[in-house]
Amino acid sequence: MAAKSRFTKLDAFTKTVEDARIRTTSGGIVTIVSLIVVFFLAWGEWQDYRRIEIHPELIVDKGRGERMEIHLNVSFPRVPCELLTLDVMDVSGEQQHGVQHGVVKTRLRPLSEGGGVIEAKALALHARDEEAAHLDPNYCGPCYGAAPPVHAQKPNCCQTCDEVKEAYAAQAWAFGRGEGIEQCEREHYAEKLDEQRNEGCRIEGNVRVNKVIGNFHIAPGKSFSNGNMHVHDLKNYWDTPVKHTFTHEIHHLRFGPQLPDGLAKKLGKNKALPWTNHHVNPLDNTHQETDDVNYNFMYFIKIVPTSYLPLGWEKTWQGFKDQHHKELGSFGQSADGSLETHQYSVTSHRRSLSGGDDGSEGHKERLHAKGGIPGVFFSYDISPMKVINREERPKSFLGFLAGLCAIVGGTLTVAAAVDRALFEGGMKLKKLRSKDL
Repeated sequence: MAAKSRFTKLDAFTKTVEDARIRTTSGGIVTIVSLIVVFFLAWGEWQDYRRIEIHPELIVDKGRGERMEIHLNVSFPRVPCELLTLDVMDVSGEQQHGVQHGVVKTRLRPLSEGGGVIEAKALALHARDEEAAHLDPNYCGPCYGAAPPVHAQKPNCCQTCDEVKEAYAAQAWAFGRGEGIEQCEREHYAEKLDEQRNEGCRIEGNVRVNKVIGNFHIAPGKSFSNGNMHVHDLKNYWDTPVKHTFTHEIHHLRFGPQLPDGLAKKLGKNKALPWTNHHVNPLDNTHQETDDVNYNFMYFIKIVPTSYLPLGWEKTWQGFKDQHHKELGSFGQSADGSLETHQYSVTSHRRSLSGGDDGSEGHKERLHAKGGIPGVFFSYDISPMKVINREERPKSFLGFLAGLCAIVGGTLTVAAAVDRALFEGGMKLKKLRSKDL
């Protein structure tokens, strides 16, 4: 027998000799059942440890000097592409007149012919189809009294009809159909305008803007600034035998990247996660009708900055600060799945530019002011609060080990109690039977 040490008195786990142990059938059954329960509960504990939860937080947005992307896809079945202009402006004073980069105009057939696609054209400065390659290399087109545009193909010259239109817009002059202008007659601008009178147009693409209060709108005619006023040349919109109206359908409108559907499948399996239900673009598939030529649609949008941070986001978070140079369409996305995007709510208003009231809708007390520009206007405001959807595990690895020990210890303790009760009950029954005999 081994010599006793000073730790013998501290032994809390006293032992019994092998001869004093009794093995029973009920004990074997209890042991098997307890092992099954241990494995089942341990598997559940492991699944709980591996589970990923989305914890939403609401904080004050402390970002400065940030930008965001507007992704839009809007169809106008009764206005040709030649007349539509997309402009962006904000309270910082930045204005983007006739946005071209990142935008595609798609000509649509008249509604009477089904409204199918005729041609899609990506807008860009100095597109190849605008170059007058057949002209003398020394040719310098006149600008007809206007200052040459800053981004002209040839300095101090107006080589194309579009450059003359741009020069006129800079001077706040009406352009019309381009009669008597050499470049427009050479490009058959008036004939193209007449040819497209019955067509529709779809405008889609991405625009990068400052993350401040602003608006963007789609309106007819070339736009320009006259003092503090933003003006459109509406001559070609009004002077036409064909009636143009701003009936439109917003197929898609969002601010920043869309949260991918794959995240719901990866994290929630077949169950919808709470944040996926919230990130809905309320203007998608919105349709508005009007038969009034002078009609204005306004959408007032409240934008809420939203972040999605997956596990391990801390390692690449710094990358969000350096992505203002990224290509259009990829802004706000990181390789690890992190997203900087925006949710929004919207209210809408529509009115005739001729003024009047809403008597046809039963609200004669509701009066409208006269004047304005026909078109579709989107005014957006940025919320000072920011929503962060953060991926987290519900428990740490140490918590998992503690839970596992609790499962094993608790199950074996209960199993020992059950086995003891069965054993003593069986012994008492045997004693009672032996007395009866």
